[in-house]
Amino acid sequence: MSSAESRSFFSHEAARAAPRALAEAAAPFVLPAGTAGRTAPLPSALFDEMVGSGRLTEDQALEILARRIGAPRVSLALWPPDPALSDLLPAALCLRHAMVPWLREEDGIVLATARPEVAADPDLYLPAGLPPARVVLASLAEVQDHLAATHRAALTRRMSARPRSQDSFRGYVPTRRLKVVLGLAALAGMSVAALAPGAAFLALLVLAAATLCLAFTFKTLAMIACLRAPGGAAPPEVPAVTDLPVISILVPLFREKDIAGTLVRRLQRLDYPRGRLEVLLVLEESDALTAEVLNRTELPPWVRIVTVPEGQPRTKPRAMNYALDFCRGEIIGVYDAEDAPAPDQLLAVAARFASAPGRLACLQGALDYYNPRDGWIARCFTLEYNTWFRLYLRGMARLGLPVPLGGTTLFVRRAALEAVGAWDAHNVTEDADLGLRLARYGWRTEVIDSTTGEEAISRAVPWIRQRSRWLKGYMVTYMVQMRRPRALWRRLGPLAFIGMQAHFVTALMQYVLGPLLGCFWLVALGLVRPFPDIVPDAAITLFGLLFALSAIGEATYCMIATRAPRHRHLWPWVPMLLLYYPMAWIAAYKALFELLVVPFYWDKTPHGLTGTGPAEEPTPPGPR
Repeated sequence: MSSAESRSFFSHEAARAAPRALAEAAAPFVLPAGTAGRTAPLPSALFDEMVGSGRLTEDQALEILARRIGAPRVSLALWPPDPALSDLLPAALCLRHAMVPWLREEDGIVLATARPEVAADPDLYLPAGLPPARVVLASLAEVQDHLAATHRAALTRRMSARPRSQDSFRGYVPTRRLKVVLGLAALAGMSVAALAPGAAFLALLVLAAATLCLAFTFKTLAMIACLRAPGGAAPPEVPAVTDLPVISILVPLFREKDIAGTLVRRLQRLDYPRGRLEVLLVLEESDALTAEVLNRTELPPWVRIVTVPEGQPRTKPRAMNYALDFCRGEIIGVYDAEDAPAPDQLLAVAARFASAPGRLACLQGALDYYNPRDGWIARCFTLEYNTWFRLYLRGMARLGLPVPLGGTTLFVRRAALEAVGAWDAHNVTEDADLGLRLARYGWRTEVIDSTTGEEAISRAVPWIRQRSRWLKGYMVTYMVQMRRPRALWRRLGPLAFIGMQAHFVTALMQYVLGPLLGCFWLVALGLVRPFPDIVPDAAITLFGLLFALSAIGEATYCMIATRAPRHRHLWPWVPMLLLYYPMAWIAAYKALFELLVVPFYWDKTPHGLTGTGPAEEPTPPGPR
């Protein structure tokens, strides 16, 4: 049967009852040289570029591939794979290479695949010991939909438990005994405060002073390391188009009716070969709202939707764990729904990975806000974010410390991501957790000079909800990493271990002790003098100097981080940080409460609340 006849046969309605006859039309994967009527398989890079750029539809490309290798084109909806073969290959392997066991023959098996490289040489993608394979071609959507339905239970279990148990928070259960112990501890603390308030105040004062001193030292060292880094170096050279890696971008979405359409338009500005880029919009199965919006949105061929099965916990890292198996890229990136990345960002990522040593696992881009004028909260948020990404994170990376990643604009080598167990579905600050886990297993992280615009929250209640989730996740991350502190010391080394303690302990304690620190402004202004018989004047004076030095330091860090001309308009708002950070005190106690009651609850951040967006730039004239 000729390939033309086989395709005609495959499209004929009567063929539904003859799957074995269809298999007979399938050609061997490896074609003998000089076989009459056949040519070499279509190169995968050319296949992907033609489809990704829109020059060909996937159906047209598969038809060309079918003619070149003499393999039939099938519909899995009409001729589904043999259910008896569903466990022949691991689901993750099949998803990554877009292939599914279709039929068993006497002398081997028939695979349905959407990938030309699999059709060219199956031995590179199949486990040893399997019988010879033959191939038929099917669409990517059909292959993935079949695998998702067939292996739903296994994939659902996998996405909730990818990291090892000792690296995950999934085993945590706030037992009644723990709640009783913590309740008794709180009662004891209140009793001491009532019976010996002076001694309690002095103890808290010493703890607050130690926290301030440690935070000031840590931030100053990070700032110095950032500012002393050699500048003026030429950026890494972008590899040739044929050497660029395939990058898969995950964009988790949940109830995003106001941002989904805008997101696609912003992603279209990315300057990267469309054949080496795929964007996966990750939706929850129950999210009919976002699905409806996307169904009305015309998606480019390099953007597709992955639907995450229902299950608990319903978190962003769980959704990304599921989508990871559907990616084909060797670099995995993450964007948020409201992101507006720089057009050349992916080229910068590819260039740095190409020139970097193999232990560089992750690149974190800087984040900035495109609506800093939407009220005083947005202005202060922009000050804080610029200080975090342009000073602290860069300084931590250059000091060789673990880098708590941001939740977006991060790019990870897939091999490293899978080696450490991907994301912890039970940690609501999965980014910081992943950064520490990468460092713990010997991988490095850098911050690159590329910026993504985000939407700054400009209202108090949504800000507190988001910050409480971040702080709860920080608490969770610290608890998980410190399960075996001596092992962590050995893995990280003394400097990195101490740096981790300095960052996490001070970041949490400064907010938990925030009310005490805030009240000290009354002492500094001479309006209150607490417990003069117990707390000596020298202690109050010393703490006052430390308090003032810390406040001056915070203002200095913010002004250095925003010294670029486009951010200097924020300098007059630096004093407003004194009113901004008390919102985080509320968030810290909300986080503590949720840690005991709903530890896996994801308090979603609303997007699309502002009418301000980034300055729209024209889409690049075409992929490189």
